[in-house]
Amino acid sequence: MRWLFFAFLLLAGLAQADGRQPRIAVIDWGLTETLLGLGVTPIAVAQTEGYRRWVQAPELPAEVIDLGLRIEPNLELLSEIKPDMILITPQFAASRAQLERVAPVHMLAIYTPEAEAYVGAQRVTRELAELLGRQAEGEAMIARIDTQMARVKQRLATRDLPPFYVMTFLDQRHVRLFGKQSIYQGVLDRTGLRNAWTGPTNYWGFSQQGIERLAEQPSAALLYLEPMPPGTEDGLAGSALWQQLPAVREQRLYGLPPVWSFNGLMAAERFAYLLEARLAPESEQ
Repeated sequence: MRWLFFAFLLLAGLAQADGRQPRIAVIDWGLTETLLGLGVTPIAVAQTEGYRRWVQAPELPAEVIDLGLRIEPNLELLSEIKPDMILITPQFAASRAQLERVAPVHMLAIYTPEAEAYVGAQRVTRELAELLGRQAEGEAMIARIDTQMARVKQRLATRDLPPFYVMTFLDQRHVRLFGKQSIYQGVLDRTGLRNAWTGPTNYWGFSQQGIERLAEQPSAALLYLEPMPPGTEDGLAGSALWQQLPAVREQRLYGLPPVWSFNGLMAAERFAYLLEARLAPESEQ
């Protein structure tokens, strides 16, 4: 709608003219972390406790208002807090018409069929930075993270590392394996690491598989992201199939703190940092 387009231009102009940042409500966690990376704190975010559990960094300030479920945000609360704009991704497009009754809605897509997630995350960072009059901060953020990728690649280049299955557990028998199109693949490519999963992936860059698939590359290591679903750790301890996997038997198993699988550049930066800390700890230098 034309009025929305002009509203965005007006908001961006206000931010540049008097230094006031728009009051922003966000439905998606990837856009939330990108905003925080640009130095902008949203006034409200959907499922704040979920963000703190699954995303963790950048830290979400305590004063940010919880809007309820991402798929069904609290419209009454949104109307009360009167945001200047609402940010969503195509995943939550079904709510757009309702949200537009409250404030102008801007939809940005990190994940698209046309580009890998890392490139999409860079594009969304620039789009948000331009919208908010923070282009310098956006370019600095992109450059900093690219520099970190190159530094981690240099550190890991001296180590003889196997290919990695990158995964999250669904239960004791099933995992999501991340590959092409995932934000993790973008980090692996830029840090010189190899992905053991070369099979097909969906729109989000993962494929749901049984744990028996983890034996297909016997020399690979397993890299899993926490948290595990309840009961999974105990179930794996009693699973003969899991215990006989080459990577488990030979102790090539690496657990990492949470990194949200569907986020942008800040998640990529966190993943690279965690890889470096786990695979090339300072104590081994």
